[in-house]
Amino acid sequence: MRQSRTFIPTTREVPSSAEAISHKLLIKAGMVKQVSAGVYTYLPLATKVIQNIEKVIRDEHAKIGASELLMPILQSEDYWKQSGRWYKMGDELIRVTDRKNAGYALSPTAEEVICQTVSNMVTSYKQLPVNLYQIQTKFRDEIRPRLGLLRGKEFIMKDGYSFHDSPESLRETYNDYYQAYSNIFDRFELKYRAVKADSGNIGGSYTHEFQALAEVGEDTIVYTEESDYAANIETAAVVEQNYTMPTDYEKKERSLLETPNQQTIDDIAAYCGVEVNRAMKALALKADGEFYLVLMRGNDQLNDIKFMKATGTSEVEMATEQEIEEVMGSAVGYMGPFGIKNCKVIGDNAIKYMYNHSCGANKKGFHYINVNPGDYEVDAYYDLRMIEEGDLAEDLSGPVKFAKGIEVGQVFELGKGYSESMDITYLDANGRANHFYMGCYGIGVSRVISAIIEQHNDENGIIWPKEVTPYQVHLVCVDIKKEEQVKQSEELYKQLTEAGYEVLYDDRAERAGVKFNDADLIGIPLQVVVGKKVGDGIVEVKERKTLEKVDTKVEDVLSKVEAFYK
Repeated sequence: MRQSRTFIPTTREVPSSAEAISHKLLIKAGMVKQVSAGVYTYLPLATKVIQNIEKVIRDEHAKIGASELLMPILQSEDYWKQSGRWYKMGDELIRVTDRKNAGYALSPTAEEVICQTVSNMVTSYKQLPVNLYQIQTKFRDEIRPRLGLLRGKEFIMKDGYSFHDSPESLRETYNDYYQAYSNIFDRFELKYRAVKADSGNIGGSYTHEFQALAEVGEDTIVYTEESDYAANIETAAVVEQNYTMPTDYEKKERSLLETPNQQTIDDIAAYCGVEVNRAMKALALKADGEFYLVLMRGNDQLNDIKFMKATGTSEVEMATEQEIEEVMGSAVGYMGPFGIKNCKVIGDNAIKYMYNHSCGANKKGFHYINVNPGDYEVDAYYDLRMIEEGDLAEDLSGPVKFAKGIEVGQVFELGKGYSESMDITYLDANGRANHFYMGCYGIGVSRVISAIIEQHNDENGIIWPKEVTPYQVHLVCVDIKKEEQVKQSEELYKQLTEAGYEVLYDDRAERAGVKFNDADLIGIPLQVVVGKKVGDGIVEVKERKTLEKVDTKVEDVLSKVEAFYK
């Protein structure tokens, strides 16, 4: 492609709202144009990158027997109400009505429609497993679109769905997708971690996220250097091996202490003469209409996802001051396990190892001190707290560290949740109707672009990996007024394109400095520069990643390109 004939509006200016490196470079390299908050036009360079990303995805999906289809973006509210997600997804689901007042969702995902698609078409166990995927535009009404393509209202996703007659068959396909995703992200040259995760609004009980490591990432990954253990911080387990109980401590007599005007847990701990991790805090929560008192160490933070999984609830909020006083019989800031009413008392595992500690007395202005295990009743203990750096990993391999990540893919075992709610069945070998076991598998295609740029850039611009680069060679004619340079550039352009390479040929009437800056900014892996030495049969070949420049005979350029892409 001649650069004079394509549309690559590079710029040196970026809006102040562009925070992420990838967002800035996408704009500077002339790859995207913002239309509205969280909505972008993909310009020609970005479109070619998307096509190359999709090519890799299609290639790896073909290897695991997945067939591509295309489902509608506009999806009837009837299917979403049947699954229960019409209301569960809240304001993120974009809802529209037509002139007949029929309701639709703009697809953020397609579990409902894939179930409708398969219904009455896959009727026998003999047809299973079925493995389908699409690459399609999706929508979510993000409350605050930001970071360019990393969090938008409109985005491109690959979403796959599989149907099975047994958990074993589902796990086999799940593992196929896990490996396919690993292959895909390896080919994108991404540094990533596959981490245990929460299924969120999608549902299911077994899932992994693929997290590309990047400081701009909105997710926190927990990992160890001693093993391949990795998890999203939302689900990372805190094992009881992190806690110990001294065997020689002196159990003191519990007593009531007046604690006036102590506002924070640190103040209370200091006033009671204990470390913060021996000052119990109690959280009054309301979940699915029931009240809970959650007991934790003062320095720990409740993990809402762990709480909801432990209690089997789906929505949680803090109890109001009125509810704490009138229902639970306590006082805000002074809650504790002694004499609490009308609630379930659950404790984080850590409190089993607290001794001579303080806790609220359910009376304004008072705390108990020297409280010990067995002094109060707890209905159940769970792992409820957020993990912290330095905690022992779930696999006991060593202390955990934290890193930031961009979620670029996720695989889920859905079980029968959707097939039951949508009531889609097949006949087994005995002629009995059964609901399908399902899996779903997503890759954020447009998000991958930003993730790649976040990892592959320098002060000059983007450095595209070979498999996704919009062009393979950037051929630069330094001065189009020099006939010899133009003639040699044209010959090289013809030779390289006929050899099957994608070439961006900079034939513009621009200054050399502009061309060189644009070439580095756009980031094509290999540059061939036709300049002053062309009279001696020499051109310059430059690797964008290493910035290494090598004077090369014209007749050796093709073999040099072939060796680079071998």
